[in-house]
Amino acid sequence: MTDNGRIGVYPGTFDPITSGHTDIVKRALKVVDHLVIGVAVNTGKSPLFNLNERTEMVISELEPIGGKRISVRSFDNLLMHFVEEVGASIIVRGLRALSDFEYEFQMTGMNARLNSEVETVFLMASENHQFIASKLVKEIAGLGGDISSFVSPNISQRLTKRIASIKK
Repeated sequence: MTDNGRIGVYPGTFDPITSGHTDIVKRALKVVDHLVIGVAVNTGKSPLFNLNERTEMVISELEPIGGKRISVRSFDNLLMHFVEEVGASIIVRGLRALSDFEYEFQMTGMNARLNSEVETVFLMASENHQFIASKLVKEIAGLGGDISSFVSPNISQRLTKRIASIKK
C-alpha cells in the first residue's frame, strides 16, 4: 500500500489485447486502487505486433475503461523488477484453464522467492471468456474467421489489416 492506495500490475504480451484481457482489467479494478498494465517485450512468443503497437492498442482499449486508475507501460526486464519499479504490491493474473494454473503456480512460487512482499491474485476468466487466447484469435483471423466476439472492432480491424499485409 502506498500513498496512492493499493497498486497492482497486470502483465502480459497483449498480442493482441482481447475481450478476455479487458474483462480481467475491469474486475481487477475492484481489487486495486490503481492498475498498471505491463506490456511485456516477450520476444519468445514472436509477437505479430511490435511493442509500441501493442502498448498503443492497450492504451486505446483500456484507458476509457479505467481513466486515471489505469496506466500502461511496457517493460523488458524481470516482472518482479517491474513490479518493484512501479511500487506495486499485487500481481494480477487471469486464469482460463488448468494449463494456465500449472504455469501460473510455478511463476507465483518463483516470484514469491524473489520478493515475498508482493502477492499474486488470480482472477478466473468469466464464463464467456474462458476460451479466448490471443494465439487462437490470431489463428482464426489468419484463416479468415470472424473474431468480432473476441476483440473490439478497432483491434479486429488492426489484426485483419496486419495479417493481410503479411500474406502479400
